[in-house]
Amino acid sequence: MPTPAMPSPTSAHRPHRFTVWAPDHAAVEVEVDGTVHAMRPDPARPGWWEAGVPADPGASRYGFRLDGGPTLPDPRSARQPDGPDGPSQLVDHAAFRWTSADWPGRGLAGAVLYELHVGTFTPEGTFDSAVERLPHLVELGVTHLELMPVCPFPGRHGWGYDGVAPWAVHEPYGGPEALKRLVDSAHGHGLGVVLDVVPNHLGPSGNHLPAYGPYFTDRHQTPWGSAVNLDAPDSDEVRAYFIGSALAWLRDYRIDGLRLDAVHELVDHRALPFLEELATAVDELGRATGRPLFLIGESDLNDPRLVTAREAGGIGLAGQWSDDFHHALHTALTGESQGYYADFARRPLHAVAKTLTRGFFHDGTWSSFRGRTHGRPFDLVRTPAHRLLGYTQTHDQIGNRARGDRLAATLTPERLAAGAALMLLSPFTPMLFMGEEWGASTPWMYFTDHQDPALAQAVREGRRREFAEHGWKPEEIPDPQAESTFIGSRLDWAEPRQDGHAALLDWYRTLIRLRPLATGPAEVEYSETERWLVLRRDELVVGVDLGVASTGARRELPLPGGTVLAQFPPSVTVLRVPASGR
Repeated sequence: MPTPAMPSPTSAHRPHRFTVWAPDHAAVEVEVDGTVHAMRPDPARPGWWEAGVPADPGASRYGFRLDGGPTLPDPRSARQPDGPDGPSQLVDHAAFRWTSADWPGRGLAGAVLYELHVGTFTPEGTFDSAVERLPHLVELGVTHLELMPVCPFPGRHGWGYDGVAPWAVHEPYGGPEALKRLVDSAHGHGLGVVLDVVPNHLGPSGNHLPAYGPYFTDRHQTPWGSAVNLDAPDSDEVRAYFIGSALAWLRDYRIDGLRLDAVHELVDHRALPFLEELATAVDELGRATGRPLFLIGESDLNDPRLVTAREAGGIGLAGQWSDDFHHALHTALTGESQGYYADFARRPLHAVAKTLTRGFFHDGTWSSFRGRTHGRPFDLVRTPAHRLLGYTQTHDQIGNRARGDRLAATLTPERLAAGAALMLLSPFTPMLFMGEEWGASTPWMYFTDHQDPALAQAVREGRRREFAEHGWKPEEIPDPQAESTFIGSRLDWAEPRQDGHAALLDWYRTLIRLRPLATGPAEVEYSETERWLVLRRDELVVGVDLGVASTGARRELPLPGGTVLAQFPPSVTVLRVPASGR
């Protein structure tokens, strides 16, 4: 990393209180703009060190030395201008001038989310270039953009789940100020912003937290190694660290909600679960700011307590991703039955109907993929269905395929339209993955830019080995480290104006416009053999014929009389039925 210029103190410098938690060290120093200063233990907080040093609140570079060792970045750094291993830089959050200061917030109920990856959403791959595409999202009709992780990681491009500085912003995307400009502009367009954060692990390279203290524990193991320390000694401070990071995004960047990655990997045996403590803190901040802040969890447990109100004995998150709905709909649309799709593929339309009407497919039922029973019932009377997110595609479900192929690579527009109708008019909170609204032809592959050659080779070989077990040849698997894999995953913004793509885009816009009419619980009729399904939600009726595309035989679905609101011939019809005629 380049050595930054070390300016002499000027009138811009003023006393700044530097603090750091380093409980296992005998001496701690802070280096500010090239000058080293001794720190003293904080008498009020065991394990904490402090020092008052003149610094420029928006520009000074600094780091900490532990027992005379090398200068390390601040665990709570708000900016890493030279990457995760370089010095930290102070950020004056109060200096940013918000143009949407009166933004009232936008909660999860009634939302339509749009997941995007900043680096591949536009050719430039920056926050500022994403701002230019916000009118597209407004015209589409979505209510929130959901950003994949934006914390710093080594290299320029990656998915973001190997971030190592949970309070900072990836510089190649534009850094802290550019993220604020994106949020500010989104709010000005009436769009909320959700940020994907990763409290369950840090990346394999550039993680300096273990040098400071017991942020991780060997008592528990996760797919990434030692677990985040949520219940071992000193876990109070570790919890406060990750809760503080979450609150910083919501407070300093005015983010509206957070998506929490793989919360089932948060190993926590304390009486007060970390997630409940976090949810409580977020609700308190929401009350203080007057904005409806919220949390969405990704969970593989099928445990409705995650999104059950705390007053009713739950954790109190506002929502969670629902892979059951995705898997059921995916098998119905594609016919795939490998891996975790096996349970859903036996009777795919039954699986779709069950998830639409009961929330979870696995609600205490046998899972052949897991070799055991899985889940517990979701009480749709006590917990509203909008707390489950429904989707046909996500970064995981596309990017974790061997070639990163989207549904549009294999399905007809009629099948894509059918999936969109069931997702967007379902009782769940719908979420789109960038480009699906026009049937993007570009894949979205797994790409990395690890700077450690050994790590890069291990990732490359691991990816090929994983898919070799499913019959793929090594040369058929895109190299995650190749820049062409990253570039090939960028959206092609010429496509939405092209024939075929434009028709599907118009269909998505129509469905989102009709969504407010879809109220009440889901009622479903279906025929597994004839491959049709009818979804009813009060006055709105959706008829989907998945068999017509393969047989060519038109048939009359059991649709009630009503006004046709939209059609995507020959596979989808949307009706409005008067309440008196139901």
